Amino acid sequence: MIPFSSVDGLGNRFAIFLQNCMFNCWYCHNPETINNCNNCGICIDYCKTGAISLVEGKVVYDIFKCINCDECIKSCPHNASPKIQVLTPDEVMKEVLKVKPFIRGITVSGGECTLQEDFLIELFTLAQAQGLTCFIDTNGGVPLWDKPELMEVTDKFMLDVKAFDDSEHRKLTGASSENVIKNLMFLANDKKLYEVRTVCSEIGFDNEHTVREVSKILSSIDSSVQYKLITYRPFGVREEFKYKLQVPSESYMQRLSQIVKENGLKNILIV
Repeated sequence: MIPFSSVDGLGNRFAIFLQNCMFNCWYCHNPETINNCNNCGICIDYCKTGAISLVEGKVVYDIFKCINCDECIKSCPHNASPKIQVLTPDEVMKEVLKVKPFIRGITVSGGECTLQEDFLIELFTLAQAQGLTCFIDTNGGVPLWDKPELMEVTDKFMLDVKAFDDSEHRKLTGASSENVIKNLMFLANDKKLYEVRTVCSEIGFDNEHTVREVSKILSSIDSSVQYKLITYRPFGVREEFKYKLQVPSESYMQRLSQIVKENGLKNILIV
């Protein structure tokens, strides 16, 4: 949980990251959120403060002993983390309320947070009762058109469109882009999209095709949506994927931005 974030939606927000994801993206910057801990215990020997232990066959994490050196995460061969907390929506809201005067709302991310639909519905119901807005950061893999209760309590979505072409998306993430594109159109039509994002690299994938097709869809449905073009950076990326992609030049990013503008979108952000 991050009490104050200015990059996870509208205004200052309390950001919550949930564990587990069905995508395995080459450029994932937090791969430790992909899988759940399998209690193998490998990380225990790497913890210098005794914050991790094995109790009755389960890896147990003591947040008060941890110094956040992340050696446990670096040692994990399973794209998981022992540094998780199992909390109820009420327990999360207790943390949110500590900073309520300083935030506009909460944003839940991951991993892929929509895999924990029931938790989100209960948490968002509590947050909205406190006058806080509720955003979801999603990879779009879950069919949101089949989640009416979740849609009802979610104010806005921030959607990643990693690759428009299905074969490229499968290569990059290990999963199809079909639900992602359907969610793009569904959320835009429902006026629930706050932001769409695409990570861009000069080699490996046809970013021009992706931003062209995404911006066409947005401009035809809701041209007010922000399109964030994210410059690929290797920091935090797993070694086996780090150099499969290339940091794009400023001129390349500007060329992508121009494609978006030509398709009628004005709310463009390059980061």
